Amino acid sequence: MRTRIACLGLAVSLAGADCAIATGSYSPNADLDQPRLLLWGDTHLHTNMSADANLAATMRMGPDDAFRFARGEPVTADNGMRVRLRRPLDFLVVADHAEYMGVTLGLLADDPLLLTDEVGRRWHRLLRDDGAKAIASASEAAGFVREMMVESFMPNREVLRNDAFAEQVWLAVAQTADRHDAPGRFTAFAGFEWSSMPDIDNLHRVVVFRDGAEKMHGMRAFSAFDSQDPEALWRYLENYERRTGGEAIAIPHNGNASNGRMFEPVDMRGRPFTADYATRRARWEPLFEVTQIKGDSEAHPLLSPGDAFADYETWDKGNLLFSKRKEPWMLQYEYARPALKLGLRHERELGVNPFRFGMIGSTDAHTGIAAVDENDFWGKVVASEPSAERTRTPFFRGEALTVSNADLAASGYAAVWATENTREAIFAAMKRKETYATTGPRIAVRFFGGWEFSDEDARGSDFVARGYGAGVPMGAVLPPAPRSGAVPRFMVAAQKDPDGANLDRIQIVKGWYASDGEVHEKVYDVALAGERRPGAAPESVGSTVDPRRMHYRNTIGAAELVAAWQDPEFHADESAFYYVRVIEIPTPRWPVRDAEYFGVELAPDVARVTRERAYTSPIWYAPDPEAPASADRGVSGGPGNR
Repeated sequence: MRTRIACLGLAVSLAGADCAIATGSYSPNADLDQPRLLLWGDTHLHTNMSADANLAATMRMGPDDAFRFARGEPVTADNGMRVRLRRPLDFLVVADHAEYMGVTLGLLADDPLLLTDEVGRRWHRLLRDDGAKAIASASEAAGFVREMMVESFMPNREVLRNDAFAEQVWLAVAQTADRHDAPGRFTAFAGFEWSSMPDIDNLHRVVVFRDGAEKMHGMRAFSAFDSQDPEALWRYLENYERRTGGEAIAIPHNGNASNGRMFEPVDMRGRPFTADYATRRARWEPLFEVTQIKGDSEAHPLLSPGDAFADYETWDKGNLLFSKRKEPWMLQYEYARPALKLGLRHERELGVNPFRFGMIGSTDAHTGIAAVDENDFWGKVVASEPSAERTRTPFFRGEALTVSNADLAASGYAAVWATENTREAIFAAMKRKETYATTGPRIAVRFFGGWEFSDEDARGSDFVARGYGAGVPMGAVLPPAPRSGAVPRFMVAAQKDPDGANLDRIQIVKGWYASDGEVHEKVYDVALAGERRPGAAPESVGSTVDPRRMHYRNTIGAAELVAAWQDPEFHADESAFYYVRVIEIPTPRWPVRDAEYFGVELAPDVARVTRERAYTSPIWYAPDPEAPASADRGVSGGPGNR
């Protein structure tokens, strides 16, 4: 008899034996390519290359400094203090405004390209005579600040254009990102912000490139001076990809400052959406920045009156620079949840959903410092960096109203599930929307949808493998139902930030397009800390916050929450979306840290307590167009009425 032995890849010659070549592996991970790496970053950070950051006194912190800070190195902020992240980030997009990118620094350096133009020479004289004085109010601006910012940048009217300078600056931006990119350890992306703001209503997008400087030669960042129309930006991205073979996306932000324009149902020329428009918008804008320093844009209490957690860091008084007050009708076109609902309506009418976007958070800091920990918050601009005065001084005085520094939100970060820490893997995760937002804490969240998940699956050791194997992750569309009468089931697991607060609850937010032509929403508590059980109105988790100091106790809440949930009101012929919101126990808000550190009293109206949270990208359900409408609109396991 001949004995077979495994040779482990070695050449072996034994009498009476031959080698068996293994066709599989004992290791269950040998061929695994599922995204198992949770990465944290900021896709929206400004430095001294941004014109508005310069005029808000950011002169020290450039792109190199921003990348070094994100990687965990200490830096000196423009207020003179040393600052360092407690935990480094995994990736960063430096996204300076395309409009006049680097121009102030170029004028200060006597750049000859800028001095060939009459406007450049005049601005050079004004800057030399007056300096780039910090701007706290447009009405107070004079000289260089008035000409550049108030009369040109804000209304998107270009008066100084030098393509050679713009190409030189953009190539330098890409080369800086390349220098700091360290595959496997830290990812640095090249990007810019396209700053369209017709009538100062915010339509800004951050543009993120997957690629390095080798593809950037001979191009410039596309600015709102080129066009205020998002469709023109999409054409720029399409031309870039066609010309270079690279990839890029655009990420809208601050719908809450658009005065009803971010998700309005018409294009820039006032025409209703077409299927082509919806397809292109969904293609180029796969993500929405749902939370940042200028407020949270997930939901609004007037639009979601039954949601006890909808009023979080709400900025709803006016447009971008507070030049116009907001009217109530505008709100429905500004926030993520109503936009997702509008997307279902568009999909029913056009066959395409233009608002099938995923969620991320980022800072939008204009200081070069991506620090939004409540205990280490470095504000929006230099004037809102830590000081004894910041909670008592205005952030900006607009024509219609004034907003205080104390109203700034210490938010947020982008979380990405990727296969590795590289540009290619992170960018791919962004495109497939396997991302989520947090308001700062590093809460780990997994969310899967399918048709066969059980409670045992949700609590099993193979939760993730089962999620990918039998369902789809956040950002995806549910596969067709395997049989008539099937009801979608979801698995969700959340773990607290290891250095942060315990969790209070996991919620699933559902929106659906009903047979009556109306779009509805409902928030379900699917997991609660402690002995509470999901119900109509579960009691509060309580609070351990000491209102006089930056202190709380993790004696309430849970370190981890897990749930398997079946939609109790599912109807097979109604399109729907589902996303997860995870909420922490109450913790102290950043002004308490200011009061404690600087020994100052907070005004009575300053918020002292926060409920930090995470928002996942949705999972969508689309009815099978071939399936007949169900006569029985109820489903087993839940009521069929509203």
